[in-house]
Amino acid sequence: MKVLYAASEARPFIASGGLADVAGSFPQSLNRKGVDCRIVVPLYSKIPWDVRKDFRFITHFQVPVSWRNQYCGVFEAYYDGVTYYFIDNERYFMRDSLYDEYDNAERFAFFSRAILEMLPHIDFRPDIINANDWQTALVPIYQHLYYSHNDWYSGIKTVITIHNIAFQGKYGFEIFNDTLALPDWALSLVEYDKCLNILKGSMQAANAITTVSPSYAREISGNHWDTTGYDFGQTLTPFLNAESWKLRGILNGVDMNSIDPAKDRHLYVNYNADTFREGKRENKLRLQERLGLAQNPDLPLIGIVTRIDSRQKGCQLVFDALNSGLLDCYDAQFVILGSAAEGDIGGKHLEDGFRYIENRYRGRAVSYIGFVPELAQKIYAASDIYLMPSKYEPCGLSQIIALKYGAIPVVRETGGLADTVRDSFDGYGYGFTFRYYSSKDLRDAIERALWGYRDREGWNTLTRRAMNCDFSWDSSSVNEYINLYENLLNAS
Repeated sequence: MKVLYAASEARPFIASGGLADVAGSFPQSLNRKGVDCRIVVPLYSKIPWDVRKDFRFITHFQVPVSWRNQYCGVFEAYYDGVTYYFIDNERYFMRDSLYDEYDNAERFAFFSRAILEMLPHIDFRPDIINANDWQTALVPIYQHLYYSHNDWYSGIKTVITIHNIAFQGKYGFEIFNDTLALPDWALSLVEYDKCLNILKGSMQAANAITTVSPSYAREISGNHWDTTGYDFGQTLTPFLNAESWKLRGILNGVDMNSIDPAKDRHLYVNYNADTFREGKRENKLRLQERLGLAQNPDLPLIGIVTRIDSRQKGCQLVFDALNSGLLDCYDAQFVILGSAAEGDIGGKHLEDGFRYIENRYRGRAVSYIGFVPELAQKIYAASDIYLMPSKYEPCGLSQIIALKYGAIPVVRETGGLADTVRDSFDGYGYGFTFRYYSSKDLRDAIERALWGYRDREGWNTLTRRAMNCDFSWDSSSVNEYINLYENLLNAS
Protein backbone atom coordinates (compact mmCIF):
# COMPACT_ATOMS: atom_id res chain seq x y z
CA MET A 1 0.00 0.00 0.00
CA LYS A 2 1.20 3.51 -0.86
CA VAL A 3 0.23 6.57 1.18
CA LEU A 4 1.00 10.26 0.64
CA TYR A 5 0.79 12.26 3.87
CA ALA A 6 0.07 15.91 3.08
CA ALA A 7 0.80 18.41 5.85
CA SER A 8 1.63 22.09 6.22
CA GLU A 9 4.48 21.31 8.66
CA ALA A 10 6.53 18.34 9.79
CA ARG A 11 9.35 17.73 12.21
CA PRO A 12 12.32 17.85 12.08
CA PHE A 13 12.17 20.39 9.23
CA ILE A 14 9.54 22.94 10.24
CA ALA A 15 7.17 23.08 13.20
CA SER A 16 4.73 25.36 14.98
CA GLY A 17 2.49 22.89 16.78
CA GLY A 18 1.20 19.37 17.27
CA LEU A 19 0.62 18.65 13.58
CA ALA A 20 4.38 18.75 13.02
CA ASP A 21 4.89 16.15 15.77
CA VAL A 22 2.37 13.81 14.15
CA ALA A 23 3.76 14.31 10.65
CA GLY A 24 7.23 13.68 12.04
CA SER A 25 6.38 10.32 13.62
CA PHE A 26 3.29 8.73 12.08
CA PRO A 27 4.73 8.08 8.58
CA GLN A 28 7.79 6.41 10.12
CA SER A 29 5.51 4.03 11.97
CA LEU A 30 3.56 3.27 8.79
CA ASN A 31 6.80 2.46 7.00
CA ARG A 32 7.82 0.10 9.79
CA LYS A 33 4.54 -1.74 9.13
CA GLY A 34 5.42 -2.20 5.46
CA VAL A 35 3.44 0.76 4.07
CA ASP A 36 5.23 3.01 1.56
CA CYS A 37 4.30 6.32 3.19
CA ARG A 38 5.81 9.59 1.94
CA ILE A 39 5.30 13.16 3.15
CA VAL A 40 4.78 16.40 1.25
CA VAL A 41 5.17 19.84 2.88
CA PRO A 42 5.84 23.38 1.61
CA LEU A 43 9.45 24.47 1.16
CA TYR A 44 9.30 27.37 3.60
CA SER A 45 12.20 29.80 3.69
CA LYS A 46 12.21 29.30 7.49
CA ILE A 47 13.52 25.74 7.04
CA PRO A 48 17.16 26.12 8.18
CA TRP A 49 19.71 26.30 5.40
CA ASP A 50 21.98 23.70 7.00
CA VAL A 51 19.07 21.28 6.48
CA ARG A 52 17.98 22.55 3.06
CA LYS A 53 21.41 22.19 1.55
CA ASP A 54 20.96 18.41 1.51
CA PHE A 55 17.64 18.53 -0.38
CA ARG A 56 17.73 17.19 -3.93
CA PHE A 57 15.91 19.04 -6.73
CA ILE A 58 13.95 16.53 -8.82
CA THR A 59 11.52 18.39 -11.11
CA HIS A 60 9.49 21.52 -11.86
CA PHE A 61 6.20 22.28 -13.62
CA GLN A 62 3.35 24.80 -13.74
CA VAL A 63 0.37 24.65 -11.39
CA PRO A 64 -3.00 26.18 -12.33
CA VAL A 65 -4.30 28.63 -9.72
CA SER A 66 -7.59 29.71 -11.24
CA TRP A 67 -6.82 31.77 -14.38
CA ARG A 68 -3.04 31.84 -13.82
CA ASN A 69 -0.20 29.34 -13.75
CA GLN A 70 2.44 29.35 -11.04
CA TYR A 71 5.89 27.81 -10.93
CA CYS A 72 6.30 24.74 -8.75
CA GLY A 73 9.58 23.05 -7.94
CA VAL A 74 9.87 19.76 -6.11
CA PHE A 75 12.73 18.85 -3.81
CA GLU A 76 13.31 15.51 -2.14
CA ALA A 77 14.93 14.45 1.13
CA TYR A 78 15.23 11.29 3.19
CA TYR A 79 14.97 11.23 6.95
CA ASP A 80 14.56 8.32 9.32
CA GLY A 81 13.69 5.98 6.46
CA VAL A 82 10.97 8.24 5.02
CA THR A 83 10.85 10.19 1.75
CA TYR A 84 9.90 13.87 2.07
CA TYR A 85 8.82 16.05 -0.84
CA PHE A 86 9.03 19.84 -0.57
CA ILE A 87 6.88 22.09 -2.77
CA ASP A 88 8.86 25.15 -3.82
CA ASN A 89 7.42 28.53 -4.76
CA GLU A 90 9.09 31.61 -3.31
CA ARG A 91 6.06 33.82 -3.98
CA TYR A 92 4.03 31.75 -1.50
CA PHE A 93 6.53 30.30 0.93
CA MET A 94 9.35 32.81 1.30
CA ARG A 95 7.59 34.49 4.23
CA ASP A 96 8.33 35.53 7.79
CA SER A 97 5.65 33.23 9.18
CA LEU A 98 4.03 29.92 8.29
CA TYR A 99 0.39 30.95 8.55
CA ASP A 100 -0.15 34.59 9.53
CA GLU A 101 -0.35 35.90 5.98
CA TYR A 102 -3.00 37.90 4.12
CA ASP A 103 -3.15 35.47 1.17
CA ASN A 104 -3.30 32.14 3.02
CA ALA A 105 -6.24 30.93 0.92
CA GLU A 106 -4.23 31.34 -2.27
CA ARG A 107 -1.02 29.96 -0.76
CA PHE A 108 -2.62 26.72 0.35
CA ALA A 109 -4.85 26.42 -2.71
CA PHE A 110 -1.61 26.41 -4.69
CA PHE A 111 -0.04 23.90 -2.31
CA SER A 112 -3.04 21.54 -2.49
CA ARG A 113 -3.22 21.68 -6.29
CA ALA A 114 0.57 21.26 -6.54
CA ILE A 115 0.40 18.06 -4.48
CA LEU A 116 -1.90 16.44 -7.02
CA GLU A 117 -0.10 17.86 -10.06
CA MET A 118 3.21 16.60 -8.67
CA LEU A 119 2.33 12.92 -8.59
CA PRO A 120 2.82 11.94 -12.28
CA HIS A 121 6.00 14.05 -12.42
CA ILE A 122 7.60 12.08 -9.58
CA ASP A 123 6.06 8.77 -10.72
CA PHE A 124 4.42 8.08 -7.37
CA ARG A 125 0.79 7.00 -7.46
CA PRO A 126 -0.50 6.64 -3.90
CA ASP A 127 -3.47 4.49 -3.01
CA ILE A 128 -4.36 6.94 -0.25
CA ILE A 129 -3.76 10.67 0.19
CA ASN A 130 -4.14 11.69 3.83
CA ALA A 131 -4.63 15.46 4.10
CA ASN A 132 -4.40 17.30 7.42
CA ASP A 133 -6.33 20.35 8.60
CA TRP A 134 -7.64 23.14 6.40
CA GLN A 135 -4.28 23.98 4.83
CA THR A 136 -4.38 20.76 2.77
CA ALA A 137 -8.15 20.29 2.90
CA LEU A 138 -8.50 21.30 -0.77
CA VAL A 139 -6.68 18.12 -1.83
CA PRO A 140 -9.76 15.87 -1.39
CA ILE A 141 -11.91 18.57 -3.03
CA TYR A 142 -9.66 18.94 -6.08
CA GLN A 143 -9.22 15.16 -6.35
CA HIS A 144 -13.01 14.73 -6.32
CA LEU A 145 -13.77 17.54 -8.77
CA TYR A 146 -10.87 17.59 -11.22
CA TYR A 147 -8.71 14.48 -11.00
CA SER A 148 -10.76 11.41 -10.05
CA HIS A 149 -12.06 11.04 -13.63
CA ASN A 150 -8.53 10.97 -15.03
CA ASP A 151 -7.32 7.39 -15.52
CA TRP A 152 -4.01 8.09 -13.75
CA TYR A 153 -5.75 9.40 -10.62
CA SER A 154 -8.78 7.15 -10.71
CA GLY A 155 -9.17 5.05 -7.59
CA ILE A 156 -7.01 7.22 -5.32
CA LYS A 157 -8.83 7.55 -2.00
CA THR A 158 -8.63 10.61 0.23
CA VAL A 159 -8.72 11.06 4.01
CA ILE A 160 -8.93 14.36 5.87
CA THR A 161 -7.61 14.42 9.44
CA ILE A 162 -8.83 17.14 11.82
CA HIS A 163 -6.28 18.12 14.46
CA ASN A 164 -8.27 21.09 15.79
CA ILE A 165 -11.66 21.86 14.29
CA ALA A 166 -11.46 25.48 15.46
CA PHE A 167 -9.36 26.19 12.34
CA GLN A 168 -11.58 25.63 9.30
CA GLY A 169 -10.35 27.89 6.51
CA LYS A 170 -13.35 30.24 6.44
CA TYR A 171 -13.44 32.91 3.71
CA GLY A 172 -15.81 35.18 1.86
CA PHE A 173 -17.44 34.13 -1.41
CA GLU A 174 -15.17 36.46 -3.40
CA ILE A 175 -12.34 33.89 -3.42
CA PHE A 176 -14.52 31.06 -4.77
CA ASN A 177 -13.53 31.40 -8.44
CA ASP A 178 -10.46 33.61 -8.47
CA THR A 179 -8.51 31.81 -5.72
CA LEU A 180 -9.98 28.37 -5.11
CA ALA A 181 -10.77 27.84 -8.80
CA LEU A 182 -13.93 25.86 -8.14
CA PRO A 183 -16.77 25.53 -10.68
CA ASP A 184 -20.02 27.35 -9.95
CA TRP A 185 -21.97 24.11 -9.60
CA ALA A 186 -19.68 23.06 -6.72
CA LEU A 187 -20.58 26.02 -4.50
CA SER A 188 -22.72 23.84 -2.24
CA LEU A 189 -19.68 21.70 -1.49
CA VAL A 190 -17.82 24.48 0.33
CA GLU A 191 -20.65 26.78 1.36
CA TYR A 192 -21.59 26.63 5.04
CA ASP A 193 -23.06 29.06 7.52
CA LYS A 194 -23.04 32.02 5.08
CA CYS A 195 -19.38 31.72 4.07
CA LEU A 196 -16.92 29.43 2.32
CA ASN A 197 -15.65 26.70 4.62
CA ILE A 198 -12.76 24.73 3.14
CA LEU A 199 -12.64 22.12 5.91
CA LYS A 200 -16.37 21.40 5.58
CA GLY A 201 -16.00 20.92 1.83
CA SER A 202 -13.07 18.59 2.37
CA MET A 203 -14.98 16.45 4.86
CA GLN A 204 -17.81 16.14 2.36
CA ALA A 205 -15.51 15.30 -0.56
CA ALA A 206 -13.13 12.93 1.26
CA ASN A 207 -13.71 9.21 1.51
CA ALA A 208 -13.07 9.25 5.25
CA ILE A 209 -12.67 11.75 8.09
CA THR A 210 -10.41 11.11 11.06
CA THR A 211 -9.60 13.10 14.13
CA VAL A 212 -7.01 12.75 16.82
CA SER A 213 -8.88 10.90 19.59
CA PRO A 214 -12.09 8.87 19.93
CA SER A 215 -13.54 11.20 22.55
CA TYR A 216 -12.86 14.28 20.41
CA ALA A 217 -14.68 12.62 17.50
CA ARG A 218 -17.72 12.11 19.74
CA GLU A 219 -17.50 15.68 21.03
CA ILE A 220 -17.34 17.43 17.66
CA SER A 221 -20.18 15.32 16.25
CA GLY A 222 -22.40 16.00 19.25
CA ASN A 223 -22.40 12.38 20.43
CA HIS A 224 -21.35 13.18 23.99
CA TRP A 225 -22.59 14.71 27.20
CA ASP A 226 -20.95 17.87 28.51
CA THR A 227 -21.77 20.71 30.87
CA THR A 228 -19.48 23.50 29.65
CA GLY A 229 -21.76 24.83 26.94
CA TYR A 230 -18.73 24.89 24.65
CA ASP A 231 -19.40 24.31 20.95
CA PHE A 232 -16.93 21.49 20.36
CA GLY A 233 -17.79 21.29 16.65
CA GLN A 234 -17.39 25.04 16.15
CA THR A 235 -20.73 25.27 14.24
CA LEU A 236 -19.97 22.08 12.25
CA THR A 237 -21.61 19.67 14.71
CA PRO A 238 -24.84 19.22 12.65
CA PHE A 239 -22.82 18.49 9.53
CA LEU A 240 -20.49 16.09 11.34
CA ASN A 241 -23.42 14.33 12.92
CA ALA A 242 -24.85 13.73 9.46
CA GLU A 243 -21.44 12.55 8.20
CA SER A 244 -20.63 10.49 11.31
CA TRP A 245 -20.72 7.29 9.24
CA LYS A 246 -17.31 8.21 7.84
CA LEU A 247 -15.89 9.96 10.93
CA ARG A 248 -13.44 8.00 13.05
CA GLY A 249 -11.44 9.08 16.08
CA ILE A 250 -8.00 7.51 16.27
CA LEU A 251 -5.74 8.50 19.14
CA ASN A 252 -2.56 10.28 18.08
CA GLY A 253 0.58 8.31 18.76
CA VAL A 254 3.80 9.75 20.08
CA ASP A 255 7.46 9.08 19.36
CA MET A 256 8.16 7.72 22.85
CA ASN A 257 11.92 7.85 22.25
CA SER A 258 11.72 11.64 21.97
CA ILE A 259 10.15 12.02 25.44
CA ASP A 260 12.40 9.74 27.46
CA PRO A 261 13.69 10.99 30.84
CA ALA A 262 16.48 8.44 30.58
CA LYS A 263 17.88 10.30 27.55
CA ASP A 264 16.70 13.90 28.01
CA ARG A 265 19.84 16.07 28.00
CA HIS A 266 17.95 18.96 29.66
CA LEU A 267 17.45 17.14 32.96
CA TYR A 268 19.70 17.55 35.95
CA VAL A 269 19.67 13.77 36.39
CA ASN A 270 18.38 11.13 34.01
CA TYR A 271 16.20 8.31 35.28
CA ASN A 272 13.82 5.56 34.18
CA ALA A 273 10.92 3.58 35.66
CA ASP A 274 13.33 1.66 37.88
CA THR A 275 15.36 4.63 39.15
CA PHE A 276 12.74 7.39 39.24
CA ARG A 277 12.69 7.81 43.02
CA GLU A 278 16.30 8.96 43.20
CA GLY A 279 16.12 10.74 39.85
CA LYS A 280 13.01 12.78 40.59
CA ARG A 281 14.32 13.62 44.06
CA GLU A 282 17.52 15.14 42.66
CA ASN A 283 15.68 16.94 39.83
CA LYS A 284 13.25 18.41 42.35
CA LEU A 285 15.99 19.65 44.67
CA ARG A 286 17.87 21.30 41.82
CA LEU A 287 14.72 22.91 40.39
CA GLN A 288 13.69 24.17 43.83
CA GLU A 289 17.10 25.79 44.15
CA ARG A 290 16.87 27.41 40.72
CA LEU A 291 13.36 28.78 41.22
CA GLY A 292 13.73 29.90 44.81
CA LEU A 293 11.39 27.31 46.28
CA ALA A 294 12.01 25.86 49.74
CA GLN A 295 14.36 22.92 49.24
CA ASN A 296 12.51 19.88 50.48
CA PRO A 297 12.29 16.86 48.18
CA ASP A 298 9.54 15.30 50.29
CA LEU A 299 7.04 18.07 49.51
CA PRO A 300 4.72 17.26 46.57
CA LEU A 301 5.45 19.57 43.64
CA ILE A 302 2.48 20.49 41.43
CA GLY A 303 3.58 21.59 37.95
CA ILE A 304 2.00 22.94 34.79
CA VAL A 305 3.53 23.92 31.45
CA THR A 306 0.92 25.62 29.31
CA ARG A 307 -0.28 28.46 27.17
CA ILE A 308 -1.89 30.76 29.71
CA ASP A 309 -5.32 31.51 28.33
CA SER A 310 -8.86 31.99 29.50
CA ARG A 311 -10.48 29.84 26.83
CA GLN A 312 -9.04 26.34 26.39
CA LYS A 313 -6.39 25.29 28.87
CA GLY A 314 -8.31 25.69 32.13
CA CYS A 315 -5.88 28.24 33.58
CA GLN A 316 -8.74 30.13 35.21
CA LEU A 317 -9.67 26.95 37.09
CA VAL A 318 -6.09 26.56 38.28
CA PHE A 319 -5.94 30.13 39.52
CA ASP A 320 -9.30 29.85 41.26
CA ALA A 321 -8.29 26.58 42.97
CA LEU A 322 -5.07 28.14 44.25
CA ASN A 323 -6.73 31.41 45.20
CA SER A 324 -9.30 29.51 47.25
CA GLY A 325 -6.55 28.57 49.69
CA LEU A 326 -5.43 25.15 48.45
CA LEU A 327 -1.83 25.79 49.53
CA ASP A 328 -3.06 26.96 52.94
CA CYS A 329 -4.58 23.53 53.52
CA TYR A 330 -1.81 21.34 52.08
CA ASP A 331 1.95 21.41 52.47
CA ALA A 332 2.78 21.46 48.77
CA GLN A 333 4.55 23.56 46.14
CA PHE A 334 3.36 24.91 42.79
CA VAL A 335 5.12 26.04 39.61
CA ILE A 336 3.67 27.26 36.33
CA LEU A 337 5.61 27.94 33.13
CA GLY A 338 3.88 29.67 30.24
CA SER A 339 2.59 32.90 28.78
CA ALA A 340 -0.50 34.36 27.16
CA ALA A 341 -0.82 34.77 23.42
CA GLU A 342 -0.43 38.27 22.05
CA GLY A 343 -3.79 40.02 22.21
CA ASP A 344 -5.35 37.60 24.72
CA ILE A 345 -6.53 40.08 27.36
CA GLY A 346 -7.94 37.33 29.57
CA GLY A 347 -4.65 35.47 29.39
CA LYS A 348 -2.71 38.60 30.36
CA HIS A 349 -4.94 39.04 33.42
CA LEU A 350 -4.24 35.43 34.37
CA GLU A 351 -0.49 36.06 34.10
CA ASP A 352 -0.98 38.77 36.74
CA GLY A 353 -3.10 36.37 38.76
CA PHE A 354 -0.33 33.78 38.89
CA ARG A 355 2.17 36.48 39.85
CA TYR A 356 -0.15 37.28 42.74
CA ILE A 357 -0.16 33.60 43.77
CA GLU A 358 3.66 33.64 43.75
CA ASN A 359 3.74 36.72 45.99
CA ARG A 360 1.11 35.26 48.29
CA TYR A 361 3.03 31.99 48.76
CA ARG A 362 6.68 33.03 48.61
CA GLY A 363 8.95 29.98 48.60
CA ARG A 364 6.03 27.70 47.83
CA ALA A 365 4.77 28.97 44.45
CA VAL A 366 6.49 30.23 41.31
CA SER A 367 5.02 31.73 38.15
CA TYR A 368 7.57 31.79 35.35
CA ILE A 369 5.98 33.91 32.62
CA GLY A 370 7.47 33.00 29.26
CA PHE A 371 8.57 29.76 27.70
CA VAL A 372 11.97 28.13 28.12
CA PRO A 373 12.09 24.64 26.55
CA GLU A 374 14.80 23.26 28.83
CA LEU A 375 12.95 24.55 31.91
CA ALA A 376 9.77 22.87 30.71
CA GLN A 377 11.58 19.52 30.64
CA LYS A 378 12.95 20.13 34.13
CA ILE A 379 9.45 20.86 35.44
CA TYR A 380 8.12 17.60 34.00
CA ALA A 381 11.00 15.73 35.63
CA ALA A 382 10.69 17.40 39.04
CA SER A 383 6.90 17.47 39.36
CA ASP A 384 4.98 14.84 41.26
CA ILE A 385 1.58 16.08 40.05
CA TYR A 386 0.87 17.68 36.68
CA LEU A 387 -2.23 19.79 35.92
CA MET A 388 -4.09 19.81 32.59
CA PRO A 389 -7.71 20.83 33.27
CA SER A 390 -8.61 21.82 29.70
CA LYS A 391 -12.08 22.90 28.61
CA TYR A 392 -11.37 20.99 25.38
CA GLU A 393 -8.31 19.11 24.16
CA PRO A 394 -8.41 17.31 20.78
CA CYS A 395 -5.57 14.98 21.81
CA GLY A 396 -2.94 16.65 23.95
CA LEU A 397 0.73 15.85 24.35
CA SER A 398 1.67 17.35 27.72
CA GLN A 399 -0.23 14.73 29.71
CA ILE A 400 1.62 11.97 27.84
CA ILE A 401 4.98 13.63 28.51
CA ALA A 402 4.00 14.00 32.17
CA LEU A 403 3.16 10.29 32.41
CA LYS A 404 6.45 9.29 30.85
CA TYR A 405 8.35 11.56 33.27
CA GLY A 406 6.46 10.21 36.28
CA ALA A 407 4.44 13.38 36.95
CA ILE A 408 0.96 12.07 37.71
CA PRO A 409 -1.59 14.03 35.63
CA VAL A 410 -4.75 15.66 36.95
CA VAL A 411 -6.97 16.17 33.89
CA ARG A 412 -10.52 16.95 32.89
CA GLU A 413 -12.35 14.16 31.09
CA THR A 414 -12.40 15.66 27.61
CA GLY A 415 -10.97 14.72 24.21
CA GLY A 416 -7.61 13.00 24.26
CA LEU A 417 -7.24 13.60 27.99
CA ALA A 418 -10.14 11.22 28.63
CA ASP A 419 -8.58 8.67 26.28
CA THR A 420 -5.05 8.75 27.72
CA VAL A 421 -5.45 9.22 31.49
CA ARG A 422 -7.19 6.55 33.55
CA ASP A 423 -8.30 7.50 37.04
CA SER A 424 -6.51 5.60 39.80
CA PHE A 425 -9.64 5.04 41.90
CA ASP A 426 -9.92 1.43 40.66
CA GLY A 427 -6.37 0.49 41.57
CA TYR A 428 -5.32 0.15 37.92
CA GLY A 429 -5.19 3.75 36.76
CA TYR A 430 -2.34 6.23 36.59
CA GLY A 431 -3.89 9.66 37.08
CA PHE A 432 -6.72 11.70 38.58
CA THR A 433 -9.64 12.89 36.47
CA PHE A 434 -12.70 15.09 36.91
CA ARG A 435 -15.70 15.65 34.67
CA TYR A 436 -17.26 19.05 35.32
CA TYR A 437 -15.46 22.18 34.18
CA SER A 438 -15.28 23.86 37.60
CA SER A 439 -12.54 24.96 39.96
CA LYS A 440 -14.22 22.99 42.75
CA ASP A 441 -13.96 19.72 40.82
CA LEU A 442 -10.37 20.51 39.86
CA ARG A 443 -9.52 21.21 43.49
CA ASP A 444 -11.19 17.96 44.58
CA ALA A 445 -9.05 16.03 42.06
CA ILE A 446 -5.86 17.79 43.22
CA GLU A 447 -6.73 16.99 46.84
CA ARG A 448 -7.21 13.32 45.93
CA ALA A 449 -3.76 13.38 44.36
CA LEU A 450 -2.21 15.08 47.40
CA TRP A 451 -3.77 12.50 49.72
CA GLY A 452 -2.49 9.74 47.44
CA TYR A 453 1.03 11.21 47.60
CA ARG A 454 1.10 10.59 51.34
CA ASP A 455 1.07 6.83 50.73
CA ARG A 456 4.63 6.68 49.47
CA GLU A 457 4.64 3.03 48.43
CA GLY A 458 1.28 3.37 46.72
CA TRP A 459 2.48 6.53 44.97
CA ASN A 460 5.63 4.80 43.78
CA THR A 461 3.50 2.03 42.28
CA LEU A 462 1.31 4.65 40.60
CA THR A 463 4.36 6.46 39.21
CA ARG A 464 5.92 3.29 37.87
CA ARG A 465 2.63 2.37 36.18
CA ALA A 466 2.42 5.84 34.61
CA MET A 467 5.98 5.70 33.28
CA ASN A 468 5.35 2.32 31.66
CA CYS A 469 2.34 3.57 29.64
CA ASP A 470 2.89 3.15 25.90
CA PHE A 471 1.27 5.71 23.62
CA SER A 472 3.54 5.08 20.64
CA TRP A 473 2.05 4.81 17.16
CA ASP A 474 3.19 1.21 17.00
CA SER A 475 1.17 0.25 20.08
CA SER A 476 -2.20 0.39 18.32
CA SER A 477 -3.02 3.62 16.48
CA VAL A 478 -1.02 2.89 13.34
CA ASN A 479 -2.87 -0.41 12.92
CA GLU A 480 -6.19 1.43 13.15
CA TYR A 481 -5.11 3.71 10.32
CA ILE A 482 -3.93 0.78 8.21
CA ASN A 483 -7.29 -0.93 8.72
CA LEU A 484 -9.06 2.27 7.71
CA TYR A 485 -6.95 2.61 4.57
CA GLU A 486 -7.47 -1.05 3.63
CA ASN A 487 -11.24 -0.78 4.12
CA LEU A 488 -11.35 2.25 1.82
CA LEU A 489 -9.44 0.41 -0.89
CA ASN A 490 -11.52 -2.75 -0.53
CA ALA A 491 -14.72 -0.74 -0.81
CA SER A 492 -13.87 0.48 -4.31
